[in-house]
Amino acid sequence: MTEQKFSQKEAMIYSQRVAQMSKALWKAVEKDWQKWIKPYDLNINEHHILWIAYHLQGATISDIAKFGVMHVSTAFNFSKKLEERGYLQFFKKDDDRRNTYVSVTEEGEELLLGMNEHYHDSEHGILDGSLPIKSLYGKFPEFLEVMSVLRNIYGEDFMEIFELGFKRIDHSFDDELVSLSRTEKESLEFAELQAVEEK
Repeated sequence: MTEQKFSQKEAMIYSQRVAQMSKALWKAVEKDWQKWIKPYDLNINEHHILWIAYHLQGATISDIAKFGVMHVSTAFNFSKKLEERGYLQFFKKDDDRRNTYVSVTEEGEELLLGMNEHYHDSEHGILDGSLPIKSLYGKFPEFLEVMSVLRNIYGEDFMEIFELGFKRIDHSFDDELVSLSRTEKESLEFAELQAVEEK
């Protein structure tokens, strides 16, 4: 650790403030998330795994654990449950027989897209709490300082995949992509993922 340029008091107040804010924010996020996914008989881990697998297209269980910020056994066990329900499939790549990969089935993709279409059927406290900022500044909060902290904790590759996932969501709402077939969309998204991995 580098030479400390802060007092113990500063460090403790900062750490506790982050802890309290994170806990309060997570409580609201968890409540919103559970309300949104309840009609689909999914829990938060299952939905998160489906979302990650959909956006990474051929993720390993380790990838899902890393980018879902969960233990590998949690990622594996919930992925198996999703496989049993027909939403995920496990496979091996010809050039990598050691790792097990997962991808979203057509049924899983239909579920995710249907959930997205019905996003506004439930209340979202986080969204409502952010609307005054959007109204005042014309955009939602970007949390640039928080993103910087996360980058320092989890690394650049975590942030690249994090951003790629949201870029894909943005693309999925583009009028130009709506007319593309599933195969064409997958090819386009695979090329983007390859570009990130080659960096």
